[in-house]
Amino acid sequence: MEKFELHILGCGSALPTTRHFATSQVVNLREKLFMIDCGEGAQMQLRKSRLKFSRLNHIFISHLHGDHCFGLLGLISTFGLLGRTADLHIHSPRGLEELFAPMLDFFCKKLTYQVFFHEFETHEPVLIYEDRSATVTTIPLRHRIPCCGFLFEEKPRPNHIIREMIDFYQVPVYELNRIKNGADYVTPEGEIVANSRLTRPASPVRKYAYCSDTCYREEIIEQIKGVDLLFHEATFAQNEAARAKETFHSTAAQAAEIARAAEVKQLVIGHFSARYENEQILLEEASGIFPVTVLAKENLCISVGNNE
Repeated sequence: MEKFELHILGCGSALPTTRHFATSQVVNLREKLFMIDCGEGAQMQLRKSRLKFSRLNHIFISHLHGDHCFGLLGLISTFGLLGRTADLHIHSPRGLEELFAPMLDFFCKKLTYQVFFHEFETHEPVLIYEDRSATVTTIPLRHRIPCCGFLFEEKPRPNHIIREMIDFYQVPVYELNRIKNGADYVTPEGEIVANSRLTRPASPVRKYAYCSDTCYREEIIEQIKGVDLLFHEATFAQNEAARAKETFHSTAAQAAEIARAAEVKQLVIGHFSARYENEQILLEEASGIFPVTVLAKENLCISVGNNE
């Protein structure tokens, strides 16, 4: 099965600590790298991950709070120092290009590549990226400023050819693409060979949903229904529910309730408040509601769809 991995670069919240870097992740989907948020230290963590910088061409910023984008300028500058030539595409809510244009003009005048900003609205789901193998769609969240999560979804793959049956019916090579895509085969004698005899179904598509930062928001449940992996912020424990509501964040229990209602296969919680020296309390709260829960931590790699 081709790669679909989540790499945690940072899982802390706004206040820096010695335990966690600010929020940043990389999705490796069939050897294409996609960064989600870019807090301070993201490029250092990217180095530690041993992921190839050259395969990162798209960065998705959930919202314009500093702990989710302060690392972006340094990363862009480093790409220039490395002699990058491939275009870099940055997807974000409205306003990021306006903020970064003067800084790029001052610090990154002689880049060897081009940076393109793609801004999206945050009120409803929008398809913001598509290639031959995957799509990325926004997940409208509710925070203090416009904010979206992201749904990464593989496209359906063609059926798998059963080689023995292809040989048995002496199917010509030029027919194979049609058969992979569901067509029956008609022999020279006029016999119809059902596609189900010649192929077996491809593996189900895999999905990853990223939801940070947000208050408890039931509206996202339908969009993330059944995803293989859900990252949901869990800034606070339940005894800080009032603080979570005030700051438009979620508790670990609320993250687990979303995961349970959406019938996801696995939950990873992160964006931890600096007040917790040990996040075990958050894990216990979440796993009491949704047992298949893990804590995010720096350098953690999770395979999407391999959690049975």
